[in-house]
Amino acid sequence: MVDVLSKEQRHRCMSHIRYRNTKPEILVRKYLFAHGFRYRKNVKTLPGTPDIVLPKYKTVVFVNGCFWHGHIGCKYAHLPETNAEFWKQKIEANQERDIQEQCQLRESGWNVIQIWQCELKPKNRIQTLQRLANTLNMFNKKGNNKKET
Repeated sequence: MVDVLSKEQRHRCMSHIRYRNTKPEILVRKYLFAHGFRYRKNVKTLPGTPDIVLPKYKTVVFVNGCFWHGHIGCKYAHLPETNAEFWKQKIEANQERDIQEQCQLRESGWNVIQIWQCELKPKNRIQTLQRLANTLNMFNKKGNNKKET
């Protein structure tokens, strides 16, 4: 399949894709806030500048685009046929960086949660967000138990 856009048009389109305050990220943040969770956004002092940081729960949340982070087995993560080698290298580098940053966070005592863009599609959204809230509540209980002992 040949790209229907010229190189300049494709470059302009790709350069306007946000890496912060994306719709999936905003959706997760609104859900968390509505359910009483307080957070910080894009904390630059932490590895990977996590999208959402919940200090009370010692937890960070990454809301990843399936294409940009190479979500394995996801229909939204297919490589374009145009300039395929470039995209393959770029996405593999993103995946390697993600792994390194998540390891650094875990070694520093942070819980790391990764939410994929496809998990926030309408048919999966409620289940994904409820699972996130349940996980955070579980981390909170573990934290409270540590203080008691």
